[in-house]
Amino acid sequence: METTFENPAILQKTRELCQAIIDQPDFEAIRRQVDAFLADENIKTQYQELSERSALLQHKQQTGMPLDMTEIADFEQRREAFLTSPVAQGFLAAQQAMQQVQESVGQYLAKTYELGRMPKDEDLNSCGHGCGCSH
Repeated sequence: METTFENPAILQKTRELCQAIIDQPDFEAIRRQVDAFLADENIKTQYQELSERSALLQHKQQTGMPLDMTEIADFEQRREAFLTSPVAQGFLAAQQAMQQVQESVGQYLAKTYELGRMPKDEDLNSCGHGCGCSH
């Protein structure tokens, strides 16, 4: 069996999908938001520090260690400062938009493998049997 990247038909369709994503009207705006973030060393540093502090606080919480109110206040202050930046806001919006596309493509692929056929809209809008939702 040929692997995905050796199969010319799958590779061609993957390239077509990538081009379709690039051709979306919002793609250039998303790209500009990411580029603005990458060009701003201060915002990148703030983001990295915020991520590290978040991970530390989560680790402490998960291991049952007490959370220091000073640490929490410091984290919140840094988070608020980061979120006031238009560059940071744009980056987070771009990140969310890219993640939505990735999740959608991933959902289609997963359902294709699960069902053994091209998924229909109702296949994708259902979260499964017995979940209790209105699907």
